[in-house]
Amino acid sequence: MSELLRVEHLKKYFNTPAGVLHAVDDVSFSIEKGQTAGVVGESGCGKSTLGRAILRLHEPSEGHVFFHGDDILTYPKKQMKQLRSRMQIIFQDPYSSLNPRMTVSQAIAEPMLLQGTFKKGQKREIEQEVLRIMDLVGLARRLVNTYPHELDGGRRQRIGIARALALNPEFIVCDEPVSALDVSIQAQVLNLMQDLQEQLNLTYLFITHDLSVVKHLSNTIIVMYLGQIVETAPPDEIFAHPMHPYTQALLSAIPIPDPDIQMKRVILQGELTSPINPGVGCRFAKRCIYAQPECSQQAVTLREVSPGHQVACPIAGQTPETA
Repeated sequence: MSELLRVEHLKKYFNTPAGVLHAVDDVSFSIEKGQTAGVVGESGCGKSTLGRAILRLHEPSEGHVFFHGDDILTYPKKQMKQLRSRMQIIFQDPYSSLNPRMTVSQAIAEPMLLQGTFKKGQKREIEQEVLRIMDLVGLARRLVNTYPHELDGGRRQRIGIARALALNPEFIVCDEPVSALDVSIQAQVLNLMQDLQEQLNLTYLFITHDLSVVKHLSNTIIVMYLGQIVETAPPDEIFAHPMHPYTQALLSAIPIPDPDIQMKRVILQGELTSPINPGVGCRFAKRCIYAQPECSQQAVTLREVSPGHQVACPIAGQTPETA
């Protein structure tokens, strides 16, 4: 299996009246072709900004994004437009990401027209391709001339998936694609995305706050906190042996559907470190019950604690949960 995407020291900063907001700060990871990397963390941790920076929807401040070995951050805008057919995104809210004045057919055809896959005069060819993609994502053909407001959330998200697939991409950023859907519909859409990945050999960066979903879908889990990766490992490893205190707190919040099992909940206390000019040191230190003075005084980087398992914590492996 070959590496499709590699991110190295990626940073995205925003200038604000209060200072520089470190939305994504020195993030590095890679994804193999046909695999899924799941990104989890609290709201505001930089998950969505990371996905958009990789696609250059937000222009990164520093770093490198290698796609098939080429650093796409060096590409001029014209070359990036050509690359859009190979790298796509599925947005969180299927309604706000669709043009309410476009029918299902028009919404799916739009990317193909913008990229020049078809010309406007090729009406029959466009119709056939739209119907093929609708079949692929499980949209009934009778909906071809309906508008987004006439459909439920699940069908609207299938349109979003169809738009992403319209250009036959290799890599898709899935930005919380099921969080706005009912639980029963979530399962259907997730199963669809897995089937599509197998059929089309797609590679996903799957952004979510739902740990159960990311365990089900991902080959690797990336845990983010205030713009940085604090832990990364395969799903079974990270659920069985969480090393970072923040990861332990996240996992302890997952409800267990068995009243006879006593949950040991990790309650986080203390104030949040500001993402504006955060300084050196661990950004979780103020909320960590195991923090030592050196945690706030020196830079913390990812280190490998076992094959494929990296953690950014100087005391990882010394806490009661991981002893």
